[in-house]
Amino acid sequence: MRYAYGVTAALLLGGATLTLATGFPAGAQVAQNDSQQMQTVVPRAGAPTSFADLTQQLAPAVVNISTRQRVRVTTTNPFAGTPFEDMFGGGQPQGPQTREAQSLGSGFIISADGYVVTNNHVVTAEGQGEIESITVTMPDGTEHTARLVGRDAASDLAVLKITAAKPFPFVRFGDSRSARVGDWVIAIGNPFGLGGSVTSGIISAVYRNTGSGSAYDRYLQTDAAINRGNSGGPMFDMKGQVIGINNAIYSPTGGSIGIGFAIPAETAAPIVDRLMRGQSIERGYLGIRIQPLNEDLADSLGIPHRKGEFVQATEPGKPAALAGILPGDVVLKVNGRDVGPDQTLSYIVANIAPGSRIPIELMRDGKRMTLTATVGRRPSEEELAQQTFDPSQAQTPDDFNRTPKKQGDGITEKSLGLSVIPLTPQIARQLGASESTQGLVVTVVDPSSDAGSKGLQRGDIILSANYRALTTVAGLEETIRAAQSSNRVAVLLRVQRRGQPATYLPVRLR
Repeated sequence: MRYAYGVTAALLLGGATLTLATGFPAGAQVAQNDSQQMQTVVPRAGAPTSFADLTQQLAPAVVNISTRQRVRVTTTNPFAGTPFEDMFGGGQPQGPQTREAQSLGSGFIISADGYVVTNNHVVTAEGQGEIESITVTMPDGTEHTARLVGRDAASDLAVLKITAAKPFPFVRFGDSRSARVGDWVIAIGNPFGLGGSVTSGIISAVYRNTGSGSAYDRYLQTDAAINRGNSGGPMFDMKGQVIGINNAIYSPTGGSIGIGFAIPAETAAPIVDRLMRGQSIERGYLGIRIQPLNEDLADSLGIPHRKGEFVQATEPGKPAALAGILPGDVVLKVNGRDVGPDQTLSYIVANIAPGSRIPIELMRDGKRMTLTATVGRRPSEEELAQQTFDPSQAQTPDDFNRTPKKQGDGITEKSLGLSVIPLTPQIARQLGASESTQGLVVTVVDPSSDAGSKGLQRGDIILSANYRALTTVAGLEETIRAAQSSNRVAVLLRVQRRGQPATYLPVRLR
């Protein structure tokens, strides 16, 4: 289970409407959530007086999924380096060993011939471990050994296959695009390994963005209780259609507090279809690092809130850079679709075929423009993880520690809570920057200021303010005065920290 506290995603380990092929002759069996049957179970108006009939019809297609895995662990001698070192284990070296582990989750059957949908993390081993077997348990206790047909880490979806002499009960995907806030839903799954359990609630939000920045950070939110082990289980609407796949929770405790997330069917169904067919999942990619246009960023730029996303960096040689997109741009539309919290740039681009040429509308230094980019192929999640760089934080050199702490007339200290000095080639070299780097160096940060609360620290290099390159303290002071005269409540700084890429940081004036 992924837990979410703050903005932590919580895995629950333990878009087109699509009718998937069953592999059995037509009429071999009717789906458990056939719409004609559902009409007799659920009244058209309002909530049902009971969920019992609906549950009875759907539950046979919801299964428990367990894995047996072999996890490599490293053991150490607790008495190493003491006179008792050889008393246990005969002094033999302690090397990597393995232990057995199990995981529990949920899933649902989508065809009479036994295709099962679940979350990828339910059938993924811990760390360096390996999955030895996957078992699917039916509601009546019948167990089936499952074969992994395909998985997709980016969307956290996986498809399994089980077989039997007779057709399986199954359910179909519905259309999550028609889901509305306030609609009733029920979730069926295997919380805490208790077996089939049913919870009910409503749709709390549609297309909720949790801020993770992933290509599929776009969920249905519900207050139906979802807990450990519910991962991969279905979320049904009142027609008995699967409109979501339970995936994450927001929780300070690990248990349900009424904020659960499900992968929308419109996202899941096409991916599941490709996995069933043995096809690879290719997604669009621009090679761009973006940030939601939050209140501080919007205020520093003087533009409306919640419209567009901010470009922090572009990867050299990748589609965004080749198209002319620059750090500091605000992307407003991609391929004619508005970019915002409900429809992020990552989501839009991921669903565009590689090789497509698309228009990108953006704002640069207060001016609108349109560029054209050729979409690339998104690297795998493993490749993207290898691109992440976590530099060590070096100590500030002694020579820099002896520099004067303050220059200028004090407006920077009063308005930003910062003291800065011009960057010299000697200081740049000491801070790990190129001698040709130009900017201002932070010497003092008021911890009670907005700059201090956002992590700005001594030794950071301020390259620009409101897109104006800085070489003198007077230049920063002039930018602050211009922002104040324009009634802006924040300025946008571009900050370079040792060993890290330059990043834009909005800092509120005081």
